[in-house]
Amino acid sequence: MLIAALPTGPLAANCYVLAPAPDGDCVIVDPGQEAVEQVDKVLSEHGLRPVAVLLTHGHFDHVWSAGEVCARHGVPVHLHPEDRGLLTEPGRGVDPGFAAQLSALLGPGPYTEPDDLVEVSGGDVLTLAGMDLTVEHTPGHTPGSVVYTVTTKDGVPVMFAGDLVFAGSIGRTDFPGGDHEAMSRSLADAVLSRPDQTRILPGHGPATTVGRERATNPYLRDIAG
Repeated sequence: MLIAALPTGPLAANCYVLAPAPDGDCVIVDPGQEAVEQVDKVLSEHGLRPVAVLLTHGHFDHVWSAGEVCARHGVPVHLHPEDRGLLTEPGRGVDPGFAAQLSALLGPGPYTEPDDLVEVSGGDVLTLAGMDLTVEHTPGHTPGSVVYTVTTKDGVPVMFAGDLVFAGSIGRTDFPGGDHEAMSRSLADAVLSRPDQTRILPGHGPATTVGRERATNPYLRDIAG
């Protein structure tokens, strides 16, 4: 399995290009700010053709280039409906002070949805690029946060976690739409319930595993305890 991790934009949000092998179809996860050129380079280097964009949640640093990527390649974007409004009103997902800065950073808008948007729900299995990706609804960071999990040929689950969990930390819940109790439930259900060998590819920072986070992540240890 080919997985390319691309930190994008000022907040270094991780965009991922996922494919069963080179020279075939692929999916793109969370193309954020300044992602287009990096994605195109990976596609060219490995002979890949996008068939879909998957969004873990609606925050601007994870979705900003989704419309452009989808338009360039004629593919749909997948997102949970509870975060759909953030595509056209990104300031709704941050506090008022940050929203003013965001308007200056992104421009006055209007902001538009990608031309082809597919809503996903927890329990969905998306068959894309010859891979089965399971969707799990994980509210807490945002109401519509989800994680996508694919299993490699050697049986290792790989979870695209968005801002649910990071190496040594978890996603913040103090922005509008955040919910600490929901986040705790999502972490228990979607992370602590998984096998230790599960790879976690987070929305920011380095990759990790469930086993490592179960043993060392103070937030997960509090939930487990």
